[in-house]
Amino acid sequence: MSRLDVHQFMCRSDNFGVLIHDRESGLTASIDAPDADAVRRALAEKGWRLSHILVTHHHADHTDGIAALKSETGCKVIGPKAEAAKIQGLDEVVAEGNSFKFGPHRVDVLDTPGHTAGHISLVIPDQKMAFVGDTLFVMGCGRIIEGDPQMMWTSLQKIARLPADTELYCGHEYTVANARFALTIEPGNDKLVARAAEVVALRARDQLTQPTRVDIELETNPFLRPAVLAIRERLGMADKKDWEVFAEIRERKNRS
Repeated sequence: MSRLDVHQFMCRSDNFGVLIHDRESGLTASIDAPDADAVRRALAEKGWRLSHILVTHHHADHTDGIAALKSETGCKVIGPKAEAAKIQGLDEVVAEGNSFKFGPHRVDVLDTPGHTAGHISLVIPDQKMAFVGDTLFVMGCGRIIEGDPQMMWTSLQKIARLPADTELYCGHEYTVANARFALTIEPGNDKLVARAAEVVALRARDQLTQPTRVDIELETNPFLRPAVLAIRERLGMADKKDWEVFAEIRERKNRS
């Protein structure tokens, strides 16, 4: 099966814009629609016509462009069933256990609440790629706004259980700040030290830090590593449950 073309671009202050394009069918999807003008420019640059918007959650910095883009293109908008009342313009609502087709490719839906109560992530198994919105970031995770730590930890575990070589596309470019924080949690992790230096160099050249991969995040992202003894001992939480260690790391990030 043909490989999807992926085009990334920055928009708003720190949002990742992502377009995916299937050459066989000619379909093009925007993952969320942070800013209509930015999506238009990206489409024009690639010479693609928008056919879909795939929405991860209801926050305005992921949905502001939907109305204008749908009006102009007639694109189909697919988004989370649990947030349908908060997202105008949805044509199809989906939840965990649902799949839909994007050209010849199957898209599987995961419920990944925590950042918002109805957040979803979208997985394209034959492409080994997943779009995780604001649930997971490179060396970080989303702020828990509408959920609780146990809910967010459960969502992160779903992403962590995807095949190790799955590429992950996140909603924001927070990577350098996340790397600095991660080093306060696990300074003895050599892979994290190397990854932090790598992303600082990338950003210094104005290059993007994603996609990341499941295996890379499992090695370097403290929010996926609460079972690691060195982290537990550093936090004084050797006997706590994994989600409790995760909750402490998230609270420290909130204060950082």
